[in-house]
Amino acid sequence: MHSPKFERPRTIVITGASAGIGRAIAREFAKEHARIGLIARNRDGLEAARKEVEALGGEALVLALDVSDYQALDNAASKIEETFGPIDVWVNNAMNSVLGLFKDIDMDEFKRVTDVTYLGTVYGAKCALNRMQPRNRGSIVFVGSALAYRGIPLQTAYCGAKHAIEGFYDSLRAELRHEKSNVKTTMVQLPGINTTQFSLVRNKIDKAPRPMGTIYQPEVAARAVVSAADTNDREYYVGMPAVQTILGSKLFPGLMDVFLGKTGVSGQKTDRPATHDKDYLFETVPGDHGSHGDFDDTAKESGIVVKGSTVRALASLIVFGTVIATTSLITSSLARR
Repeated sequence: MHSPKFERPRTIVITGASAGIGRAIAREFAKEHARIGLIARNRDGLEAARKEVEALGGEALVLALDVSDYQALDNAASKIEETFGPIDVWVNNAMNSVLGLFKDIDMDEFKRVTDVTYLGTVYGAKCALNRMQPRNRGSIVFVGSALAYRGIPLQTAYCGAKHAIEGFYDSLRAELRHEKSNVKTTMVQLPGINTTQFSLVRNKIDKAPRPMGTIYQPEVAARAVVSAADTNDREYYVGMPAVQTILGSKLFPGLMDVFLGKTGVSGQKTDRPATHDKDYLFETVPGDHGSHGDFDDTAKESGIVVKGSTVRALASLIVFGTVIATTSLITSSLARR
């Protein structure tokens, strides 16, 4: 049995599938009885994800590996196609981070975040395109962040990697358009999500961390990703905070500097003392950590999803309206002289 939307069960690849957003994405695709390649380092989490997928009517293949290893990732893609058939959708979701002031971050830590978050995404795109381009079909979804547009304090490594992905993505879309390719790409820009990231991140501050601003449940992100996989739209923004952050960055970057300078550090701290006994930066943390983090009490179950083109049009209208209003004020002032 498979979803009536498709002639056959689709083959899906999800990186970072053992926990958090990736785990929720796997469950969402499983509802259409998809065949899913689950990729991450944590085998315990992957096996738990496999059981969830199968319980929802899908099929799953567990592949425990590090996405910063291109050859291992490419081998996994071949194994998925041998098992389930041609890959229809590849979701680049894997990430890593270290939380702290840049002056306190070691360069091997910074490089590790870049290797996983940025190069892991590049490698995933390469593995997908190696197989999709000869067939001239398929879809690649990039799980992005509002922080790709607006860096915040304590997250220099992660924000830098997300900015790099944005530049890579722009170039790739232009190349695919140049080649008149039918391979689809889209990016889903997320707000703060209630995932296990904040309990497993390498933390160099004095308090347990939290997402900044309004928090959403991972299922909100997962639904947006699955919907985006059927489109070729440039990007989607999930949640009003993502829209506001991106608009603010484009229209008022100086004010954003001031605002984040005052609130960006404290806004990422809870009242709980920090624990530094385990993190997932270089080695996985054994066990099944699930999808949700520590913020179920406050995380929202739903959020708006807006096309990037709509937000850009709104930004243009704001700029145009500001210019018209300013011109009108100047003209009126001159007329009264």
